[in-house]
Amino acid sequence: MRGVDLADGTGAVDTAESGADPGNGFLRCFGRQMKLLREAAGLTQAELGARVGYGEAQLASVEQGRCIPKPELVDAVDRVVGGGGVLSAMKGEVEKARYPGFFQEFVRLEAEAAELHAYDALLVNGLLQCEEYARAVFEMWRPLLDEATVEQRLAARLARQRIFARRPAPLLSFVIEESALRRPLGGPGVLRAQLEQVLLIGHQRNVEIQVMPLDRDEHASLAGPFTLLLTKSRRRMAYVEAQSQSVVHSDPAKVQNLEATYGILRAQALTPKESLGWIERYLGEL
Repeated sequence: MRGVDLADGTGAVDTAESGADPGNGFLRCFGRQMKLLREAAGLTQAELGARVGYGEAQLASVEQGRCIPKPELVDAVDRVVGGGGVLSAMKGEVEKARYPGFFQEFVRLEAEAAELHAYDALLVNGLLQCEEYARAVFEMWRPLLDEATVEQRLAARLARQRIFARRPAPLLSFVIEESALRRPLGGPGVLRAQLEQVLLIGHQRNVEIQVMPLDRDEHASLAGPFTLLLTKSRRRMAYVEAQSQSVVHSDPAKVQNLEATYGILRAQALTPKESLGWIERYLGEL
């Protein structure tokens, strides 16, 4: 389910969508289009696979809408079957299908954001997650995700981290609860790898990470996590998600309230320098 207050800019009413993940339907349509073009070119799946360097079973999964193809596979198939750019033109939508429907709008905004500021209470933010930690998160999801979905979600989460390599570099900040950094999701070894990843990213010049200590007797965001965005067009937006329901806010009043909350959170948390020191000391205790 997804709520969006983008339609009229007032934010007065949030609309909701429910039902099957729209990405699955698109992948099935893409797969049928690919099959039609392959058959029109007079190629079997095995013959096409040999020409593009992928296995017959993988191509069958793509045609059945069960597997999300990589961009290079889409381009290669389009070229071999003479698609004239039809398949390649759909790469953007194929990429979006890697994410749950309720999350797709936020991913689009995140990828282009000039600034992103996030508060996380239950686990480390997805942009900061190492592969082992992210895999553990998806494998413990309930209801259980099948193996193929775990792999798709994992690849999609890691792909989002391209934001750290963007130029010009966006301004990024994260406030993370101490409890989230102490929770050993996946086991002690995974936690150590995750903390090392947070330290590594936290030393980048455009990134500030702050720890919210457990001993604070005041807390500005007991209502839960949220993310603030400044888009490339200089629009200020906010994203809130819980239990596979999400809302992207553009209403200035709502966004300003969350911006004020985030400012107070940063004042209540350890400073970025203190926070990196805290993580280093905790790593030494593990």
